[in-house]
Amino acid sequence: MEKILNHLHWLGHDCFLYDGDPVIYFDPYELKKGKPKADIILITHEHFDHCSPEDVRKIQKSDTTIITDSKSAQKLKGDVRVVKPGDSITVGNIKIEVHPAYNTNKQFHPRSSGMLSFLVTIDGVSIYHAGDTDLIEEMGNIRADIALLPVSGTYVMTAEEAVEAALKINPRIAIPMHYGSIVGSEEDAEKFKKMLEGKIDVRILTKE
Repeated sequence: MEKILNHLHWLGHDCFLYDGDPVIYFDPYELKKGKPKADIILITHEHFDHCSPEDVRKIQKSDTTIITDSKSAQKLKGDVRVVKPGDSITVGNIKIEVHPAYNTNKQFHPRSSGMLSFLVTIDGVSIYHAGDTDLIEEMGNIRADIALLPVSGTYVMTAEEAVEAALKINPRIAIPMHYGSIVGSEEDAEKFKKMLEGKIDVRILTKE
């Protein structure tokens, strides 16, 4: 678990880098120079702060596999594989399950749009990237070792709702995201951590 965590880096907003073998990016956005090239890129939906063709080009190789929804795929080139909630795909030795992400009390991410979240298993450790979502019933079916959960409200879950999501998923480690860039602040992450104290190990990563 700690070995996987040592390779997991928060690059701001919803963007994470796993710099082990293979190199995996989730929702690359506003990437700094010098980041490693990607073997796999996972994109949850077509909004500019998640599907950024400019950032994808910075890390894309000729053999990079991109996994995303149909709307994002229209903006991208290369080995782009279109998936939808309920799908499962294996790239090399990495198993990727595709789950839904949507709003329940706002209209930024409607369920009908088929936006995505991902459950990725690396060396037996599962990482759930929730995408832009509210607290949804499907989270009751997620079993993850590490859960990356939005906490900022406005477009996604609030910190309080993210606590409910974490308790529903019951990961070994929860990591807050979707704050400190477009909406939300470190206070949201700290609130999330404090509310789960003694229940779930919350790690607040430093933006890299």
